[in-house]
Order: sequence, then C-alpha cells, then structure tokens
Amino acid sequence: MKKRGWLVAILVVIMALAVGWGWHAHAPATGSRNREKTSVAQPQYVERKRVKLVALGDSLTHGQGDETNNGGYVGIIKQKIEHRYRKTTVTTVNYGVSGDRSDQILARLNSQKQLRRDLRQANVITMTVGGNDLMQKLEQDVTDSPDQVNHDVKVASKTYRTKLNRLFTAVRKQNPHAPIFVMSIYNPFYTYFPDVTTISDAIAYWNQTTRQVMGEYPKMYFVDINHLMSYGQYRTKAARQQLVAKENKVNHGKISQARSIQVMDNKDKNLNDYISTDDNFHPNHIGYEHIARQLFKAMVDHHSWEYVKR
Repeated sequence: MKKRGWLVAILVVIMALAVGWGWHAHAPATGSRNREKTSVAQPQYVERKRVKLVALGDSLTHGQGDETNNGGYVGIIKQKIEHRYRKTTVTTVNYGVSGDRSDQILARLNSQKQLRRDLRQANVITMTVGGNDLMQKLEQDVTDSPDQVNHDVKVASKTYRTKLNRLFTAVRKQNPHAPIFVMSIYNPFYTYFPDVTTISDAIAYWNQTTRQVMGEYPKMYFVDINHLMSYGQYRTKAARQQLVAKENKVNHGKISQARSIQVMDNKDKNLNDYISTDDNFHPNHIGYEHIARQLFKAMVDHHSWEYVKR
C-alpha cells in the first residue's frame, strides 16, 4: 500500500473510534440510570455559627506570664479561629489554675458543677497538664546524678500515668465527642543549662508518657511545643551549639543550686525571648502566640469541631 493509502486508513480508524466514543459517552446507559436511582445523598457539612472552647489545665492554660492579661493562648486562639472561619463566633471558658497537678485538675472537675456543664457543652477542649507533676519530682532530685534522676522520673511516671488516665476518663465521661488538644510541656531552663541534658531528658520522657496515655482515647491530639518553647529564638543547631559553649563555661556541665537561684531571681532579662521575665518560667505574650500558632495548626488539621452536619 502506498504512503497515501496508509494515511487514509489511519484517518478512517481514528474517525470510527471518535464516533464510537462520542456515542458511548453521551448515551444514557441503563447502568447509570440504575446508579442514580439507588445512590444515597451525601451529608453536607457547614461551618458552625458558634463554637464553645473549654480550656482545662494548669498555669499555661490560665495564662500566667502573659503581660497583656489576655488569657495566654486561650485569648489568642479565639482570635485565630474567628479570623479564619469568618462565619464563626467563639466563646471560651478558661479553667486553668496555676500550680495544679493532674490530680488537682481532676478534683476541680469532680467538685465543680459548672465546669462539668461547660465540658458537656464544649465543641472543642484544650488542656495543659503534667508540668507540675514532673516539677514536684525534679525539685527534689535535680542536683542528683543523671542516672538517679532518670530512675526516679521513670518511677514517678507510673503514678502520673494512673492519674492522667483518671483525668482523661473523667473528661471523656462528660463529653465523649469533642476533640481534645493537649499541649506538651517544655524546659523553661534550657537556655541557661543547655549543656545539661538531665532536665530535657526527663521532659521528653514525661511528654512520651502523656502521648501514650492519650493514645488510649478517641479524638485526642498531642500538640508538641517542647522544642519551640525550650529553644526559644535559638532555632538553628548552630545557634544552640554556641549557647552550649557559652553556658558550659558557667555550669561546667552541672546544675548547681546557686546557679538555679540566680536564674529564678533575675527579673530584668531572660535568655529565652519567649519566657516571661516576671518568673523566668512561664511564657510571655510572644511565647503564648507561638503556642497558639502550634495549637491552631493541629486544630485546622483535625477540624471536626468546626463543622456540623446539615
């Protein structure tokens, strides 16, 4: 067959396929009609007009250290939600009490009817817990050998695990459905003792325990702020290495009681820009802004609290 004959044959085949495909695409197939009749309408979800956020926990929920008196991360998260979800008005209820351990938070829940009522009505729940449980142990052992501290922390974590289970069970009893976002704890002394790993190791182990207990409950999400708040503005590895070299000249790789008192008594400046200079322990407003940003990322990723089925 000549070249022209081949071209004609190819064009004929292409036209035949095109006509056949066009008829098949537009023909009302019987199977399609049957699927239309039997398909079930999918539910539609719309943004809630009102969201109730209940915050439960210790001083980080209370907002201690926030020089603006805006309620720490709780006040900031309300603004972030309303800015992103323009149709939504947020009501927040803050049940944070400075100094509370996990068992004390549970005691308040059991004794306060209004707290339980608010939990039942909540669309979303946030929590900070565990820092005071750990500090109770570290205050006793912080100048001990690293091996002794590690051992004592592991033993204490068993009691903490039991208390945390009781707290989470009680919260879930009041509200089985609302997602719960739990913030990690952090090392407020890292910038002064970056060459000493004892505290950081204990905090990492404590956070791991919290995370493991959370895994036993539905719709609970861990918000890790440990490195964010511990490192502060020293975000790069190089910046932290310089900090370690500088502070090692003072600490010599150990935590002394005198140095600890000096850090806590310094009311003018903290080496961590995210920590309040009032007590050199809690976040300042900048720190709370960073915490709220991490929390909001998790809330956007797990946003069932924001939508209701219509």
